[in-house]
Amino acid sequence: MTNPDEKPATGRPPTTFAVIVTSYNYRAFVAEAVEKALAQTRAPIQVIVVDDGSTDGSDELLRQRFGADPRVTLVCAPNGGQLHAFQRGIALLDADVACFLDSDDCWEPDYLARLGALYDARADVDFVFSDMQYFDQREGDLSFHARELDLGYTAISTYVLTCWYGAPTSAVSMRAGWARRVLDLPEAFRADWRTSPDNCLVYGASVLGARKYYLPTGCVRYRMHGNNAWASNRSAEQGYLNLIRTRRLIGHYAHVAGFDDTACDIKACKYEYRTKPRPPWFETTRYARLVMMRRVWPLWRKWEFALSVLARGWKSRRA
Repeated sequence: MTNPDEKPATGRPPTTFAVIVTSYNYRAFVAEAVEKALAQTRAPIQVIVVDDGSTDGSDELLRQRFGADPRVTLVCAPNGGQLHAFQRGIALLDADVACFLDSDDCWEPDYLARLGALYDARADVDFVFSDMQYFDQREGDLSFHARELDLGYTAISTYVLTCWYGAPTSAVSMRAGWARRVLDLPEAFRADWRTSPDNCLVYGASVLGARKYYLPTGCVRYRMHGNNAWASNRSAEQGYLNLIRTRRLIGHYAHVAGFDDTACDIKACKYEYRTKPRPPWFETTRYARLVMMRRVWPLWRKWEFALSVLARGWKSRRA
């Protein structure tokens, strides 16, 4: 196990972690999620478990298993939806980084050690997300890219194109200050995000200005079963309504940040792209598209900027 008093090579104290586990009627799974969070080779200093008004006996199980464990803070509260559960957990946060974990998922033992090595080395990185491995009723994986990526800043591409730079809840972490900012949402948003509030984590961090990093760890286990959202089919109507509420969410974060179309001029698009040290080709073409969407006169300047983005991306691709 990592020595909590050992300083990383940077000379700074090692990054501390809190795990926020949210659960609703997952009695069959929640104890495993908590136990595997506690069993990390780089131990978290907090495991905050928020039971969101379960009716299946989850709260009794949690009290029996972890009520006397000093490493676990247990919150059994009336049902308010997962966004509200996130907010309840964040209110108790006393660590450098918040990691989020759905109670039907779990982590391999080295997950926090992998995250910690990055957060220790890169004080400028605010938000880290990982790949995921499916198990239970389906096998496979969910990966953002084949290699780790410093994604730099992503506010403009998220605001204009609704781009998703992240992962489902159990593969998301961010520095504590960013978690508090992202989850500082009005009560009215709780109805929109009773489920899938990982959208708040991902879109909020991007638009508010967090620096993002993709770190494939192979350590996040995403359970596929009949009750989770990804296992159900979604209608076109649901897709439309989800898009509307997502745009409303992004608009709120943009308002908080004082961010609007005037902040998305052609130079800003180009400079945001330059914060990415080795951009993948899909990111390069995305920013070339952003540049071409801007209103610029004379028109040749738009083509000049777009071509400069493509040229840098091509050079990175060949490196």
